[in-house]
Formats: sequence, C-alpha cells, structure tokens
Amino acid sequence: MVKLKKSGNATFLLNYHLIVVVKYRKKVFISDEIINALKQFVIKVGEDFDVNIIEQECGDDHIHILFSAKPTLDMTKFINIIKGHSSRELRKTFKLDLKNKLWGDSFWSPSYFLATAGNVSLDTLSNYIQNQRTLDSE
Repeated sequence: MVKLKKSGNATFLLNYHLIVVVKYRKKVFISDEIINALKQFVIKVGEDFDVNIIEQECGDDHIHILFSAKPTLDMTKFINIIKGHSSRELRKTFKLDLKNKLWGDSFWSPSYFLATAGNVSLDTLSNYIQNQRTLDSE
C-alpha cells in the first residue's frame, strides 16, 4: 500500500530517480571505498535537505539515486550540492586513485537525468538500482 506524506497544507507522494554521470564517462567507481564514500555523502546531503534516500547504487561511471522529497525541495540546489560537494570530497580523499582518470576540477558531467518514479513500481525501480553493479559487468 502506498504511504502518503503530509505537511501543514499538502498531502503528497513524490519519488524521483536521479542519474549523475562521471565526466567523460570515466570508470571511477571500481573501488568499494570510493562507492561507499559517495553513498555516505549522498545520505548526509539527503538528511540535510530532509530527503529520504530510498536506494542508490553506482555503475562504473554513474550513480543512480532513488529518493522521496517534499514538494518544497529546491531540486536544483539539492542536485548541485550532491554534485559539487561530492566532487570536491572524492577528489580530495581519493586523489591518487582518480588522478589518472580525471583532471582539473571536474568530476561529474554538467548534465543529469531526473524523472519522477511513477511509470514503474518503486519495487521494480529499486530492484533495478540494487542490481546496477551486476548489470554493468555483463
């Protein structure tokens, strides 16, 4: 059963599927350490924005994030914080691992994909994201 959320003057159910790609599609998510650091960072940003991270997983060169949010979420700011801050943190923390794959201040492609998660069930989308690592290796 779908659980609706409520705020002072609204009842809502807003789920989103975000995909962010590494610049030049470089395969940087090959280490569990890098992947886990990124996931923890996304969870932290989600908490700061009162966003529920439902599921997330990395392919070799991108991350899928399934999340629910309030209608008042400043979506552009939320996505830009994830991209900008994670870029700085990952490049600083994993400098040696990333130096031959990325250069300058770039980490993420400037674009992203964002869709509402309404055309397929959340279970289907969640399963797809959970299996992202195995899909990339096929």
